[in-house]
Amino acid sequence: MALTFSVITCTWNSAQYLHESIASVLAQDHPHIEYIFVDGGSKDGTLAQIHALHRPYKLLENVRGGVSRAMNEGLRVATGDVIAYLHSDDYYLRPDVLSTVARRLEDSGRGWLFGRTMALIGHELRPDNYVAPRFSYNNLLRGNFVPHPATFVRRDLMLRAGGFNTSLKYAMDYDLWLKLATLSDPVQLDDALTAFREHEGSLSTSSRTRLAAMAEDFRVRLTYASNNPIERLAHYARYFVRRRRIIQAKGNA
Repeated sequence: MALTFSVITCTWNSAQYLHESIASVLAQDHPHIEYIFVDGGSKDGTLAQIHALHRPYKLLENVRGGVSRAMNEGLRVATGDVIAYLHSDDYYLRPDVLSTVARRLEDSGRGWLFGRTMALIGHELRPDNYVAPRFSYNNLLRGNFVPHPATFVRRDLMLRAGGFNTSLKYAMDYDLWLKLATLSDPVQLDDALTAFREHEGSLSTSSRTRLAAMAEDFRVRLTYASNNPIERLAHYARYFVRRRRIIQAKGNA
């Protein structure tokens, strides 16, 4: 039997873009999809859009405590073979995304898979223009190149990894990828699978947010890095170089 998917979408006042995300899931040609919504207490039309679905779904309401907890709650009720997290403002680029993922996971026998995303800015889709390095644990320790919306994990492997660390605000996905990488090598695809929406409203604070996210990434990286002093020094050096570039770019803006 073909692999089954649990697509988990976390929502909070997500009515503006949720319909696009939902439409991309409904358009999938894969026949075995469990659709799960985890809502943080929406007051707009989010819940109305979910209730209007003419297909089975699960809805967890008033889940508080941040996005990591919401994603873990979705995992708790999921029954599919493969877990997919699709943010409420992102969407799958093609109807065959899940069937492609299922085929590649079945053919490889591996526990997880990631592809690429395209950036959606306004109404324009743009390639990420990033050539990801070939996957290895050491390459992942150098920097996170695994895009969250284009990552798919077998549920048993996700449970072994323990889900998302709820104490992290920015690097919960990076932390999870590193945990998964200690358990299983992924399938790596170079194809874009998902559109990742970039909001113009966040651009004015992007430098500050990027610095905070980078600092948390660095703390996570050191948690998983070896105790070799030369290797740890290299991590420190890369972090400070990247941080300085962001600060300089902000000063020149």
